[in-house]
Amino acid sequence: MAEVPERTVLDTGVPHIARVYDYWLGGKDNFAADREVGDQVLATGNAVTENVRANRAFLGRAVRYLSAEAGVRQFLDIGTGLPSVDSTHEVAQLIAPESRIAYVDNDPIVLAHARALLTSHPDGATCYIHADARDTATVLAEAARVLDFDRPVAVMMVGLLHCIPDEDDPAGLVATVLDAVAPGSYLTVSQPAADIHTEVMASTAAVMRALMPQKITYRTREQVARFLDGVELLEPGLVSAPHWRPAAGADPTPRSVWAGMGIKR
Repeated sequence: MAEVPERTVLDTGVPHIARVYDYWLGGKDNFAADREVGDQVLATGNAVTENVRANRAFLGRAVRYLSAEAGVRQFLDIGTGLPSVDSTHEVAQLIAPESRIAYVDNDPIVLAHARALLTSHPDGATCYIHADARDTATVLAEAARVLDFDRPVAVMMVGLLHCIPDEDDPAGLVATVLDAVAPGSYLTVSQPAADIHTEVMASTAAVMRALMPQKITYRTREQVARFLDGVELLEPGLVSAPHWRPAAGADPTPRSVWAGMGIKR
């Protein structure tokens, strides 16, 4: 198990997207500022709790596919969020105990709970990297302590890229990480959709712009598809999250989240 980095200062009066998501998921690791944002989004009529649950369920299905069907044993999970049921290492190591996982997030409260992300099976390994996703040099250097970049890696950017504004070149961030991983690696992406339930999502975006220090950018399917330009898209393509390889009997209601996965050839 890798060491947990030294804690940084936590300002509970400033909302953070990881803690807002925790609130929507029914978690307890959030504060009044986070709940204010969450409640105002709910007031727009956005079915946001269903959206974030659909996103989380997509993560679980994606990791199961990568572990059980694609045979991947290394994961780089960027934009980890707060620990919850069926985190990447829990799903992957249940299938393949030797799996190795590097988590990345920049929220101090995620750092405070990092030990929950480091409960690795003894046959595998996990590490937590406290860094901004845009600092790709640090992310890749620290991840290399646990992951072998000469072998395939599953890069997970689930619920991350809407936190990277266009002026910070999210497509360039994706390309830099993809350049660092071996052929046979996978990229998994999801992000809130600007073009599903368009009016409600526009109202949500206005709330987020007004209350969040981070710039949150919802995107259309076409815009999200550009993040997957460097990989060969797997079936069923880039779809609303519940429609990506759904479990039997799953709720088929479209949610305002685009989700997809591709392989680097």
